[in-house]
Formats: sequence, C-alpha cells, structure tokens
Amino acid sequence: MTVLLQVRNLTKHFRGLTATDDASFDFMEGELHALIGPNGAGKTTLINLLSGELMADAGQIIFDGRDVTCVPTYRRALQGLVRSFQITSVFPELTVLQNVMLAVQTAAGHSFAFWRDVRTDQRLIEPALEALETTGLAADADRRVTSLAHGARRQLELAMVLALKPRLMLLDEPLAGMSGVEADAMVALLGRLKAQCTIVLVEHDMEAVFSLADRLTVLAAGHPIATGSPTEIRNNPVVRDAYLGEEDMLA
Repeated sequence: MTVLLQVRNLTKHFRGLTATDDASFDFMEGELHALIGPNGAGKTTLINLLSGELMADAGQIIFDGRDVTCVPTYRRALQGLVRSFQITSVFPELTVLQNVMLAVQTAAGHSFAFWRDVRTDQRLIEPALEALETTGLAADADRRVTSLAHGARRQLELAMVLALKPRLMLLDEPLAGMSGVEADAMVALLGRLKAQCTIVLVEHDMEAVFSLADRLTVLAAGHPIATGSPTEIRNNPVVRDAYLGEEDMLA
C-alpha cells in the first residue's frame, strides 16, 4: 500500500489550548482509517486542518505527494481531498438529482455552456445518477430535499461528495442523529465505499468504527498515542488508560 496523505508535526493552538499537538501519521491509499479518542481529544480539529477549514500553526499536510498545508478548502477538494457532512451547498428546494448535478458541475471546474438548460445536460445527469445509484438514492432522484428523512439527507451529502470524484474522503460523524435502521444502512454503504475510495473517519459509534476500520489512530490531548488494527487497538493498555472509565467503549 502507498501513502496517500501524510501528516507531519501538525500543531494548532487556540489561545492557551493546544488542540493538535505535534501530530504525525500516514493514511494509506485504499484503507478506511478511523480517528478515535475521548471527548476533547482533538478529532474534529484535526479533520478541520486536513480539509483546510483551519490552517495549521506548524507542520505539514502532504496529499498525493503535494504539500497542501496552505491550500484552501476548495482547491483541496478539486485535487481529490474532500470532506463530507459539512457541505453548505445543499439546496432544500431543489430535487435530489439537481443537488448532485451541482456537485458534478463543480467537479468539472466550469459552468458548461451558460445558454443551455443544464437540467437536461447529460454530462451532468449521468454522473449524478451514478452517484445516487451508489448511495441508494436513485429512486428518490426527483424528490425535493425538503421531503427527505435525516438519514436520506446524509446519503445525499455523501452522493454529492462522490460526484466530486474524491481520492480521499474525510467523514466527520456520519452516523450522528441517525436511527438504528438509518445507521445500519450507512455502515453498509461505507463498507461498500471503502473498496472504492480512501476514507478517514471520525465517529463516536465504536461498534461501527471497529467493524469498518482497517486501521485506527487514537488521539489524546491532540496527540496520536497509538495506531494499529482494530485488534491491536482493543488490546493496547495505553489506549485503555486514555479512555479512563470508558473502557467498555472498546469492548
């Protein structure tokens, strides 16, 4: 396996708080790599740094051999480093298909012919339908987003990310707020997608994390304290100490 995303000595301070503390690790191409840790461990801050929503105070982020430490979010996305579930370009009054078509148009880097009705442009429709098929939303293509349940909206956000043709997806708590049935469907979907795309996952549902992850990195106080397979992480005494009274989360 080859390294797709490298993090070297990454550091982020917020006034007197060090949220990311000299963090270094590698994300391998083709794996689902989960970031876990107790509350306040710095998981979301790290995702924000990797996606470009925050800029690091020190260190490097190297994606596919290129230094993207100071590259803005939209350029990272166009290079294939895409964050999901924080998308602000979902239009509730549009249909499911139209939302994904907008993502396809963004990925193309231009607006096509402005005098044409883009709603009938097959260059937008075909890849959008493919993304909806992958995420299980093809039957809902003509529904307005306002009519979708919470779980289906999360699937739509994921379809929009897939339309950007990512090399690596950053997923921040994709199961948050889902019912048991919705969560099971999302876990099954992520299990299929990990064969197609490298995924970095932050998620509080430990059962889902350990069932999906090829490798895990454990953060504590903004610093990685262990990386390994699910079995290695479960059996690591340093990890259990970091969780203190929450050992049952790793059972």
